[in-house]
Amino acid sequence: MNTLLRRKLSLASACLAFVIVILDVSVVNVALQQIYAQFEGSLAHLEWVVNGYTLTFASFLLTTGSLGDRFGPKRVFLVGFALFALASWLCGTADSLTLLIAFRLLQGIGAALVVPASLAIVNQTFSDANERSGAIGLWAAAGGMALALGPVFGGVLISMFGWRSIFYVNIPIAALGITIAYVFVQEKTTLVERSIDIAGQVLAVAALGCLTYALIQVNSHGLQSQEVLLSAAGFIGASALFIVVERRVAAPMLPLNLFANKQFATSAVIGILINFAFYGLVFLFSLYFQYSWHYSPLQTGLALLPMTGAIMLANLYSAKLMVRSGFRKTLLIGTGLAALGYACIVPLLGGHGYGAMVVQIVVAGFGIGLAVPSVTNAMVSSADSQHIGVASGVLNASRQIGGLIGVAFMGLVLGDFAAESFDQGMGPALIIASLALLLCVGLVLTGFSKPQVLISKATS
Repeated sequence: MNTLLRRKLSLASACLAFVIVILDVSVVNVALQQIYAQFEGSLAHLEWVVNGYTLTFASFLLTTGSLGDRFGPKRVFLVGFALFALASWLCGTADSLTLLIAFRLLQGIGAALVVPASLAIVNQTFSDANERSGAIGLWAAAGGMALALGPVFGGVLISMFGWRSIFYVNIPIAALGITIAYVFVQEKTTLVERSIDIAGQVLAVAALGCLTYALIQVNSHGLQSQEVLLSAAGFIGASALFIVVERRVAAPMLPLNLFANKQFATSAVIGILINFAFYGLVFLFSLYFQYSWHYSPLQTGLALLPMTGAIMLANLYSAKLMVRSGFRKTLLIGTGLAALGYACIVPLLGGHGYGAMVVQIVVAGFGIGLAVPSVTNAMVSSADSQHIGVASGVLNASRQIGGLIGVAFMGLVLGDFAAESFDQGMGPALIIASLALLLCVGLVLTGFSKPQVLISKATS
């Protein structure tokens, strides 16, 4: 087998995995109306359909990253991809919202196994630094394409075949990716004996699960209800125990000393805030277009395309901007543009149509697209070479946590599906998202010591 062809096919399998993992973050939003119509659940149920996936995805990312070192990325990749395919089939066959949410949780575990392993496969397949940089760029671009086209792709499938098709379509894609990886990806010969931080992992899931439950249940039970208060107490208790365990365990899933680095800690918070704003608003806009403006799933996907398309274009442009200006300035421009774009939509929510806000949507998306690569660069550059993998895992986990909180919090702002709820809730939601992004601007100015240019032209 030609070595170049084998490497290209290995990269293709990694990209396929990343594509469907990101698709299942964005594509489900346009299916929410049909899911609600079939099962007649509540807004809380729809939040769990979105957040169940994000919860386990975020919770297991740090642990699954180390599994590739211990068992080899190919094995972890194949297991994770197969689990993701199985969970997708189960989601498609679910006959209740409870089962759909449970299978979305399982999907998230599969995604958490696949993503770090797919990146590890790219790293070990391309030994030359320039080739590896290009391969990682293609891998990231595949995810960006999935994010941009996911709502439209989902809208087409739902319009033709119904909401279950967005899960069934994962199965042939996964089968293709698994086959290519099994045949062409080489096994990692040097494995690392690394213990798994089981206690830390259990506590991380417990903390995030309690936080998610508390945020989602506030709508139906009230802030002072026993369920919400117990969940909030569970979050605080599990978080405190997690910190104690991570300080004492020999091989922590999250080395807390990394947060002593101001830039590292600031980057993690910014990652949370960016995804809080973006995914929280994607969730609300998907419902707003369908319930308030009576868009079809396909029309909703097309309405989201200018924003997600702008993100993809800005992802490609951000590397060039960072070469010239550094990640600090790029991050300032990105978060500032996103805050401005979202804030300028607020006056247009009344009697104005979609055309009046499309420019603002594009500006916000372009800002998000500049911000994400630059905050990634900021965090990775703040860690030493021994902790690059952990730093990447922390950033990905923090971003998923931000999306999880964003969906739950924006659902709380909305309240329910009544037309007046959208009229009253969308404005405050956009303002809150804009303030979160302006907070990012302040954190960049105070948390990063000085402007730096960390990407060479050879690797851009």
